[in-house]
Amino acid sequence: MSAAATVVIPARFASTRLPGKVLMSIAGRPMIQHVWERAASSGAGEVVIATDDERVAEVARGFGAFVVMTAARHRSGTERVAEAVERLALGNDDVVVNVQGDEPLIPASLISQVAEDLVAHPRAQVATLLEPMAREAEVFDSANVKVVTDREGYALYFSRAPIPWHRGHFESGALPPGSAVSRHIGLYAYRVGYLRTYVGQDAPEIEALEALEQLRALYHGARIHVTRAQGSPGPSVDTAGDLARVRALVGGEGESAARRGGALR
Repeated sequence: MSAAATVVIPARFASTRLPGKVLMSIAGRPMIQHVWERAASSGAGEVVIATDDERVAEVARGFGAFVVMTAARHRSGTERVAEAVERLALGNDDVVVNVQGDEPLIPASLISQVAEDLVAHPRAQVATLLEPMAREAEVFDSANVKVVTDREGYALYFSRAPIPWHRGHFESGALPPGSAVSRHIGLYAYRVGYLRTYVGQDAPEIEALEALEQLRALYHGARIHVTRAQGSPGPSVDTAGDLARVRALVGGEGESAARRGGALR
């Protein structure tokens, strides 16, 4: 990754489905530490944790992270990253990568890949990643965001619905044979100047309907380049079930930790 790239990890405590998840323990370390360690090994010039909660800040400083305190009002991780960018006084031409605080298994290689892809596509304001999906259960899961691109890899649309969809199979409710559906991986690289523009723009209705912040960028005419991930990002953590799966992948934890929720204080 270019040494000029900065990674910002937005990490709020009050997540809706699993409050305090960023501090929950995975193999003896808080989730946010796993994310930070992977970002720190990506070759970024600087890795910053952006939070609105002193509990998160205290834990992050304890394992050596640089922390930027941000407002509690932000509706998305992108808005929190944008405030951190202002506090860091980054230049408009700088590249910042948004790595969500609930991605403890994200490979460092994907963090560097998305930053390098943005640099390689000067017409793009944003870069992100995708991976193909084949299983019907994945395609029909609204938690898996789908993306369709043009021939040059620029995003046409993102949706929680299965897209593209074969016209002749719409009524069947089943995945058509040979369907090519791509899952969006929520890892973003931004040009800092564009990020400043983005947070000042109105949120369109489609952003609220799909609950997808990247649709604001498309609605206002920004170009998002999407490339195939050079590896799997691993599962993110949105629910207690997700946390259990990640713990099992990393090596598991004791029963007592599971009973108390695994939160580190």
